[in-house]
Amino acid sequence: MAAKRQSGEAPRAPQIEAFLEMLVAERGASANTLAAYGRDLDDLAGFLKARKRALGEATTGDLRAYLQALSRAGMAASTSARRLSALRQFHRFLLDEGQRDDDPTAALDSPGRARALPKLLDEAEVERLLDQARQRQGPEGVRLRALMELLYATGLRVSELVGLPLAAVTRDQRVVVVRGKGGKERMIPVGEPARRALADYREARGRFLRGGRDSPWLFPSRADSGHLTRHRFAQMLKALALEAGLDPAKVSPHVLRHAFATHLLAHGADLRSVQQMLGHADISTTQIYTHVLDERLRALVQTHHPLAAAGG
Repeated sequence: MAAKRQSGEAPRAPQIEAFLEMLVAERGASANTLAAYGRDLDDLAGFLKARKRALGEATTGDLRAYLQALSRAGMAASTSARRLSALRQFHRFLLDEGQRDDDPTAALDSPGRARALPKLLDEAEVERLLDQARQRQGPEGVRLRALMELLYATGLRVSELVGLPLAAVTRDQRVVVVRGKGGKERMIPVGEPARRALADYREARGRFLRGGRDSPWLFPSRADSGHLTRHRFAQMLKALALEAGLDPAKVSPHVLRHAFATHLLAHGADLRSVQQMLGHADISTTQIYTHVLDERLRALVQTHHPLAAAGG
């Protein structure tokens, strides 16, 4: 549950509430973390309101002006860095949810601090998760396997995955059609393991329908939305990580989206194709995954190259 507002305080922006709920569902954020992030983003919302700018429409210039105002007010550099981290995470959340087409924090510099790279699971760790899902039995197990295989095969945002219409998967199940922000559609090819998992799931899907009535959603549930919620899927994924012997704190739906993109690039996919499948409006957002590969390659050389230890 997101941090509660005190009585008498103005209602919090829906985007902030959604972000805080994500922190709880996918990262198990503590009450103190939620309170700090909530205060940071409420403060930003107030600053933007004074500039007659909606919270979800902040430009890089707006955010730079906000950070400069904090500096002029005497905020410590360490506190400003934490505040910038909150801004980055919030705007990446909006981007990943399709509520923005860009990340206005990408061009912001944090003095003395390197930009954090996405968390990543390697291919062996993803395979452990998938193998564990394949061992699950019954309708719940069949559904979880379909969710996992589809997520890793397509790199969908978690909100896109759980909210897929039944019509999004073509009859032969070779393509998923996703409608993103502004009604923009993108088509993502689906590999054989995911197609098999979807075929098995379709046979069990009726077990998740309310009172036997059909549903327009691929993953129907009894939730108010009519489909599986991102919160519930995140819980299922954390439990699966534990069973697979992985640290649940390292695993989230978004981390699997990162894995999809990074593993594709590692196997020779071109950046433009990955951009299109991820639904990024700006290729500079996709380029973060090339930095991940660079860092992994550098670490590999430093760890295993025979001259590295000799300082050669």
